[in-house]
Amino acid sequence: MSSAEETKLFKKMQKRLNNLAKLNPYYKDEDSKDVAEVLERSGFSRRDFMKWAAVMTAAIGLPASFAPLTLKAAELANRVPVIWLHMAECTGCSESLLRTEDPGIDSIIFDLISLEYHETVMAAAGHQAEKSLHDAMKNYYGRYVLMVEGGIPKDEYFLTIGAQGRTGAQEAREAAKGAAAILAIGTCSSFGGVQAANPNPTNAQPLSKMIDKPVINVPGCPPSEKNIVGNLINYILLGSLPALDSFNRPKWAYQHRIHDLCERRGHFDAGEFVEHFGDENAKNGFCLYKVGCKGPYTFNNCSKLRFNSHTNWPVGAGHGCIGCSEPDFWDTMSPFEEPLGNRLYSTAYAGFGADKTADTAGIVLLAITVIGIAAHAVASSVTKSK
Repeated sequence: MSSAEETKLFKKMQKRLNNLAKLNPYYKDEDSKDVAEVLERSGFSRRDFMKWAAVMTAAIGLPASFAPLTLKAAELANRVPVIWLHMAECTGCSESLLRTEDPGIDSIIFDLISLEYHETVMAAAGHQAEKSLHDAMKNYYGRYVLMVEGGIPKDEYFLTIGAQGRTGAQEAREAAKGAAAILAIGTCSSFGGVQAANPNPTNAQPLSKMIDKPVINVPGCPPSEKNIVGNLINYILLGSLPALDSFNRPKWAYQHRIHDLCERRGHFDAGEFVEHFGDENAKNGFCLYKVGCKGPYTFNNCSKLRFNSHTNWPVGAGHGCIGCSEPDFWDTMSPFEEPLGNRLYSTAYAGFGADKTADTAGIVLLAITVIGIAAHAVASSVTKSK
């Protein structure tokens, strides 16, 4: 990004935040939550919060000089209403969000945004919960951020909700009408996930196929909490969608292959592979490609951000990436312990995630990539054995 582009973006963000402050009648109200007080009550200093802002700024690909604006956006975010809907899912994405760190301010995130509806963490139930949802959609029409977790069954008799007998599809469409921004959280909402796997008895669909508005896909099973919160902060800062790839995934989080930034990449290049789980090569941390790692075909930042307070991730724990942030991963990536290069059939690539050039290159290039990676793995392994 050139200095002129940085200046232009900086001014845009400042204008955006000034407008948010003017539109917020409660920002200076004595009854509203003051960020500094919330931080102090929770045991976090202003310095801790500034460190979190710096980490979040870097995570969404902005220069370090933008950290003060990110901090300001988080302070204003307590007036940005959020509606979080649960469809056909396991709540893993919500669990990921609840573990947001750097520092451990998951409770602060909920204090700083106006979380109007979230079935997992809200106290209300039954009729009271239904009223909370409809009141939020009415009172904040055109202003709230809609975040949807889970695939959505298209057929009428699946996922019936509430006393009125509404379906999940009807609820998602209704909530989408008044949303200022819409995020599909997790692979199930982004691409259908396991619910849409063959034979897909409920005819589960991704959110984008159920509504007629732009959707930001934040796939992963579950996605990193940084990817969830980062996209929310990105919207608050800019008031617009981030740069997206051909599958509507934010490029700041999904532009690189798992393989590119993997700590085992050196072993791959050297032809050092785990031949079967539990062997001596596994103990030495060799590459997991031959036992099914789909890192070369998967686009996500897991290898960079990791999980559980950044301590580990599946490949670090000894199992290969299963490609969970790619479309139709359950059908196209399985069996998960078998190399994809062993199954070079044209039908295997329908719906596959693409690399940085895939916006224009398409499936044929990916097929060549698969063949090339498989050939390299075999050749480097033979060279190593010699």
